[in-house]
Amino acid sequence: MSASAIRLGVVGTGYVGLTTGACFAHLGHHVVCGDIDQRKVDLLNNGHIPIVEAGLEQIVRDARSAGRLEFVFGAGAAAADADIVFLCVPTPQSEDGSADLSYIETAAAQIAPFLKSGAVVVNKSTVPVGSTLAVEAVLQRDDVFVVSNPEFLREGTAVGDFLQPDRVVIGSANRGAAEKVAQLYDTIDTSIIITDPASAETIKYAANGFLAMKISFVNAVAAMCEAVGADVTAVVEGIGSDKRIGRQFLQPGPGWGGSCFPKDSRALVKIAEDHGYNFSMMKGVVEVNDEQRARMVDKVARAVGRHHSNLTGVTVGAMGLTFKAGTDDLRESPAMAIIAELRRSGAAVRAFDPTTCGELSPHQELVLAGVELTSELIDVADGADVICVFTEWPEFAKVDLESVAQRAGAGTTMVDMRNLFDPADVKNAGLGYDGVGRR
Repeated sequence: MSASAIRLGVVGTGYVGLTTGACFAHLGHHVVCGDIDQRKVDLLNNGHIPIVEAGLEQIVRDARSAGRLEFVFGAGAAAADADIVFLCVPTPQSEDGSADLSYIETAAAQIAPFLKSGAVVVNKSTVPVGSTLAVEAVLQRDDVFVVSNPEFLREGTAVGDFLQPDRVVIGSANRGAAEKVAQLYDTIDTSIIITDPASAETIKYAANGFLAMKISFVNAVAAMCEAVGADVTAVVEGIGSDKRIGRQFLQPGPGWGGSCFPKDSRALVKIAEDHGYNFSMMKGVVEVNDEQRARMVDKVARAVGRHHSNLTGVTVGAMGLTFKAGTDDLRESPAMAIIAELRRSGAAVRAFDPTTCGELSPHQELVLAGVELTSELIDVADGADVICVFTEWPEFAKVDLESVAQRAGAGTTMVDMRNLFDPADVKNAGLGYDGVGRR
């Protein structure tokens, strides 16, 4: 069978599912994406992309024009006649830190009657070790194979990450099924790692855990820099120049967040715990991240001469809300966690983010309740007692700092949680400045 003849089904049209389906269609495969949200299916069929992701709208449009990408209602409709079906559904975190497999199990039950003999079901979602066996148990189909093919997509650069990956990991107890999935990537120049399911599932968690560790490490170094009077910018340049370490993920900030790192880091701790290992290093990574958010709250309080428990009457101007630039995702956003703490202490928050200027999604409306949103970045400075840079949107760096100072008033400090601005430029404009690990 040639790669071009493979028919794919994708269950779920979130960040992972929509990117996976669109990119495989871009590579020449015929893809049917199914979702249980009829509204989302209708939006996609009408050419509307419900998420912010660079390049995604174009490849969806091109694939649909070529007749290689369809959107349908329901998991069963996506799985019917498919040679390979990708499960791209949420795996939210349970209260004990473990991954909730209910969505995966429900999806598997829904597609089971529609799978043709010899089909391959692929876990694309981030799932705990042993999940391939769990899916097999739900499917109850001896003539169907289950494979793990974890995603390594970064929100904001997901299309590029899919089409130009560092590696593709495939885990299966059946070599033929693994090679069938590997065929899909034939036109991509990258290494294919074929291993057992447990190893593939562990690779995904370990990769995210290591990246979270680098961020927590540099944030701890930034705290030390503030204590000893060093400049974290110079320190990062020095250690990042070491090829064994590298510069990526050594940018200090308000802590890591998003849909992956928080739940995957905690899940890694829980998986280890369930198998009798105390992953104390990973626990420390999570603790440092929590501490970093608390340190940012303290910075805001110090900027207005208050204790963090009493910010009544303080107005905070917030630059950015998403967990990082290039995405509209507010899930586990450090900005939202810090803002929530500031509001609990009595502060009023006026915010701007490029992704919240239009109609808000139900999720955005829920998490942004009580936050005043502005239509222009400069408006967050009006009467602000402190201005916080939460997200590193590149366009923020172009703001007229003197205008910000004029709108905010004398004595206002900028708490630059992303080290986006030059401290001298901010001070010369008439604002106070407090970055992360900077003098």
